[in-house]
Amino acid sequence: MMILSCVRCATPSDATLTYAYDRREAWLFDADSDDRQGTTYPMCAAHADRVTTPIGWVLHDRRNPLRAAVGEVA
Repeated sequence: MMILSCVRCATPSDATLTYAYDRREAWLFDADSDDRQGTTYPMCAAHADRVTTPIGWVLHDRRNPLRAAVGEVA
């Protein structure tokens, strides 16, 4: 797997952000997830944790909660 840098800083990405403008929804996935679709934006954990969406949008955080608690899950 190729590790990308966060779109906001030079830190390696831990997550990806995806939008569906027509549905007013956004998703956060683990960087290595196969569930993401469309255009994705790599993000480090710090920036992913601070993502906000416009008023009226829904943010779906699909990241594995265990990863943040204990580090990368094998």
